[in-house]
Amino acid sequence: MSGMVYLVGAGPGDYRLITLKAVECLKKADVVVYDRLADDRILRWAKQGAEMIYVGKASANHTMKQNDINRLLADKAKEGNIVVRLKGGDPFVFGRGGEEALLLKEENIPFEIVPGVTSAISVPAYAGIPVTHRAVATSFAVVTGHEDPTKGESSMRWDKLATATDTLVFLMGVENLPYITKQLVENGRAADTPAAVIRWGTKPEQKTLVTTLGTAAEDVKRAGLRPPAIFIVGDVVKLRGELSWFDVEESRPLFGKTVLVTRSRAQASRMTERLETMGARVIELPAIRIDDPADGYEAVDATISLIASYDWLIFTSVNGVDRFFDRLFVANKDARDLTKAHFAAIGKATAARLKHYGILADVVPQEYRAEGVIEALKGELAPGERVLIPRAQEAREILPESLREYGAIVDVVPVYETKAAEVDSAEVKKMLAAGEIDFATFASGSTVRNLVQILGDASLLKHTKVVAIGPVTAETCKELGIAVAATPEEYTIAALADTVARLARA
Repeated sequence: MSGMVYLVGAGPGDYRLITLKAVECLKKADVVVYDRLADDRILRWAKQGAEMIYVGKASANHTMKQNDINRLLADKAKEGNIVVRLKGGDPFVFGRGGEEALLLKEENIPFEIVPGVTSAISVPAYAGIPVTHRAVATSFAVVTGHEDPTKGESSMRWDKLATATDTLVFLMGVENLPYITKQLVENGRAADTPAAVIRWGTKPEQKTLVTTLGTAAEDVKRAGLRPPAIFIVGDVVKLRGELSWFDVEESRPLFGKTVLVTRSRAQASRMTERLETMGARVIELPAIRIDDPADGYEAVDATISLIASYDWLIFTSVNGVDRFFDRLFVANKDARDLTKAHFAAIGKATAARLKHYGILADVVPQEYRAEGVIEALKGELAPGERVLIPRAQEAREILPESLREYGAIVDVVPVYETKAAEVDSAEVKKMLAAGEIDFATFASGSTVRNLVQILGDASLLKHTKVVAIGPVTAETCKELGIAVAATPEEYTIAALADTVARLARA
C-alpha cells in the first residue's frame, strides 16, 4: 500500500511562524525529509522514532540532487510511510515543490501541499516594510535572485520587470546583487529608488541595511552582509522609519545579543521564550539531563507505601514534584492519600507545579533556597514530626540537617538524578572562544559543573557575562573559576532572564 506525502512549508526562520497544520503533519510522520532549515527547533515536533533524512542544499554544495530527492519521496511513500517533505518558506515559492508533486502524481502517490509563510512578505514585515501600502505601492513581484549572470541569455525580462510593479522582492539575491542592480537601473528603474537588504529575517540576529538601488551593491559589500538575505526595492522601504518594530533596541533590549541557555532540553523552552521575546538570539546547550536515580525507586516507593505517616512533604524543585507524583501514581495513589501532610515548596515555580497536582503549598519562603525553607519552617515544625524530602540524588545537606536540629524526623529520598548531557559542543566552544556569546545563564550548580565538563575548559567563558540564578549557583561558579556578572534578587527563571536584559542595557 502506498503511504502519503505532505509537502510542507516551514516558514521563513522564526520557528514560531510554522503553521499548526505543519506541526500536525510532523507529529504523525514516519519519515521527515528536510532542507537546511533556518531553525532546527522545528524538527522537535517530529514524533519519537521518525526517520530523519537531511537533503539540504547550499550554494554549490548539494547533499542530494533534486531528482534523487523526488525519487526518495516516492520510494519512502511506497513503503507505506507517512512522509513529510519539509522546506524553508513555502514549498511553491522557489521551493521546487511543484517538481516533487508532479513526480508523486505520476506515481499515483497521494500528497498534500501545506503552504508556509514565505520570506517574500514576512521578512520585509519584520523589518517594518510592507510590500504594499495604499498610495505608495499597489503591486509587488517576487523574483529569484539565483539566476546565473554569466549564462549567455537571461530568462528574465528585465525590460519589463524593472518598472512593472511598485515593489520588487528578490529572494536569495545577495551574491548576485551587482548584476541585479545593474540590470534594473539599465532598464529604467531610478538609481535613487529606496532599497533594503535584510539578513536572517524574522530571526533574533536579523539585520537590515537601508540603501538605494544604485548604491546597494557597494553598501552591502562595505557592511559585509552575506546570505541568507532578501533584497527589496521600492518606495515602501521609506516606511521602515515609522514601522520598524522587531530589530529596534529600544523595544527589544536583547536584540543583537546572543545568550547561552544551559538548562535541560525539556526545561529550556520557558527561559528561551522569555529571552527571545526580548530580542535575544538563544543558543541552547543543555548541560544536564534528568534521569532515574542511580539506585532506582526502591527508597521512594517504600516511603510512598507509608505516606500517611508523614506530617510534612518538602519539595526543592519542579523535577522533584513531577518525579514524586509519577511514583505516587505508580503506587495507585493520588492527592487524596496526602490529606494529613503539610507542604513546603522552595519557590514559586515549585509551588505552581504542586498546584498542578491539586496541592496548595502551605509554606513558600521569601528567599528561594534551602536556607529560606529552613527559616520559614521555624516555629511551624514541631519536634517529632515526620518530614519527607523527595529531591535530586546529589544535593546539599543543609536542609535535612537543620530540620533534624529542630527535632524533626527527616527522610530524604532521591527521585531523580542530574547527569551531564551528551551534546555536540564544538560550535559553542568556537563561539565562546571568539567572544560571540554575550551572556551565559545557569539555573543550578549542576548546570555549571556539567557545562565545564562538556567544554573541558572553564576559561572559555572569560569573554562572556555569566548570570547565575542565585548565590548557591554563583558559589559553584566561583569554585570553578568562573566570574559571575550578576544574580537576580528573586531566584526564578523569569528574574534570571530579566537580569540578562538589565545587564544588556547597562
